Amino acid sequence: MMMELLIKNGFVYDPINGIDGERVDIAIKDGRIVERVDERRAEIIDASGMIVMPGGVDLHSHIVGGKVNSGRLLRPEDHRKDYEVKTKVTRSGVGYSIPSTFTTGYRYSRMGYTTVMDPAIAPLKARHAHEELNDTPMIDKGFYPLLGDWWFVLEFIRDGKIEECAAHVAWLISSVKGYAIKLVNPGGLEAWGFGRNVDSIDDPVPYFNITPRDIIRGLCKVNQLLNLPHAIHIHTNNLGKPGNYTTTLDTMKCVEDLAIDDKPIAHVTHCQFNAFKGVNWKTLASGAPEIADYVNKHKHVTLDMGQIIFTDTTTMTADGPFQYILYKLTGNKWVNSDVETETSAGIVPIRYRRASYANAVQWSIGLELALLIKDTWKVYLTTDHPNGGPFTEYPRVIAWLMSRIARERTMKRLNKRAVAKMTLPSIDREYTFYEIAIATRAGPARSLGLKNKGHLGVGADADVAIYDVNPKEVNPSRQYKLVRRAFRRAAYTIKSGEVVVKNGEIVKSMMGDTIWCNIHVMPSLAEDVAKGLKKRFREYWTVEYDNYPIPEKYLSISYPMEIKAKV
Repeated sequence: MMMELLIKNGFVYDPINGIDGERVDIAIKDGRIVERVDERRAEIIDASGMIVMPGGVDLHSHIVGGKVNSGRLLRPEDHRKDYEVKTKVTRSGVGYSIPSTFTTGYRYSRMGYTTVMDPAIAPLKARHAHEELNDTPMIDKGFYPLLGDWWFVLEFIRDGKIEECAAHVAWLISSVKGYAIKLVNPGGLEAWGFGRNVDSIDDPVPYFNITPRDIIRGLCKVNQLLNLPHAIHIHTNNLGKPGNYTTTLDTMKCVEDLAIDDKPIAHVTHCQFNAFKGVNWKTLASGAPEIADYVNKHKHVTLDMGQIIFTDTTTMTADGPFQYILYKLTGNKWVNSDVETETSAGIVPIRYRRASYANAVQWSIGLELALLIKDTWKVYLTTDHPNGGPFTEYPRVIAWLMSRIARERTMKRLNKRAVAKMTLPSIDREYTFYEIAIATRAGPARSLGLKNKGHLGVGADADVAIYDVNPKEVNPSRQYKLVRRAFRRAAYTIKSGEVVVKNGEIVKSMMGDTIWCNIHVMPSLAEDVAKGLKKRFREYWTVEYDNYPIPEKYLSISYPMEIKAKV
């Protein structure tokens, strides 16, 4: 039997249940939150003077897959920069911006995170991605298959066969054990196969006679037909280009009429990289106010920050055309690839510098998005790990969000011309602990449709983080360093009802679940689509149709979400 736990006297922040810093005892039994336990038998954790939150949920972090492995090979210098020492409980490991699998799990757990989703896996490489997920301890996890430039998806959308496209996507996600629909530079990756790109959501995609607008709207309709728990996850066109904020606005507007019951239907990811004004790098400015104004007025879209950190890191994305541009801008090492008929990818190391005008503007944009969007349920904390910086720097971002003083001290060290053009100095808003709990836990969990995550209500997974900071005695605005330190090393992390971290150290290593969607469509529709696929697999793939699906037994701990589609 699993041990019973009782967390007593802590200041609880549980936004899904409306608990804002109240003293509430949390009872745990058999890996779940329960109403009560027998105090005589339960292990007692005295959280007096500490904050208690649900375990952290990261909905966008590149932790496994082909790009991550290529990045590890490309950057041996990244291995030397940071490492994990073997203990009686943990394995050794390396990597600063691209840590090894075990190291990734340990570092998330130390910060009180318990669920992480990788946002971009080529379906053809999903088998190896699962091998890495099986090797990543401490956290529940999953991934989003890349679908925005799949030949068959493009053909179905071109021909107006949305139900058939839905059946195909259902087969694909269920086969590779993925979780959500991911689009990266829709149409642009297919164009990249011919050395081209697209410049707007209305540019034609070569040889398919459709546009990115068609792809975005088509997959949004597919997502709704399939009843998937998460909205379409969009890396918009023109990422990283001055002036791209208009493309982001166009992307959000193009699905506005598809919204039903105020439910978010599109998630714009790492929005900082897509919120640039200006016509070139010298005139770069923030488009965050315009994007925030749109999000404040509409309910059908959410986004995450993609905050940059001033450090050396590794950019990696399926957006091959952008990575080529970045390679030309920086002259750094570069990896670029096409994955058969599915997607592309690129990797380029980068250093974000305080003295750089462009980097300073980028830094301000991410924070401006988070601070100007009034409803914290619409914007979540990410660095697009490792693109904007390692996930281990989330506590630094938390400090910037909670403290105007922390922001001002950082701005004093930045490029002066950039600071003069920022909106950030005029923003007084500071996040509360309640809002941090939304941005790092409740919001991402709700966005992902993970009903047992991100809260501490009865029946929820017993994933809990306790931080040694007293909200009644510590002023986050002035004492932001104490807050940053507390969020960097949790006093306790509890995963599935077991204490795995104590005082920032791993005390128990355990494996989490791999979460995926098993989607059920009408058998007749599924059979019709399958017939056409088998022939095309022989023509276009190196893998036969029957060998493409990944057996569930291949996952070390499988957690399928059974989804009944509308088709």
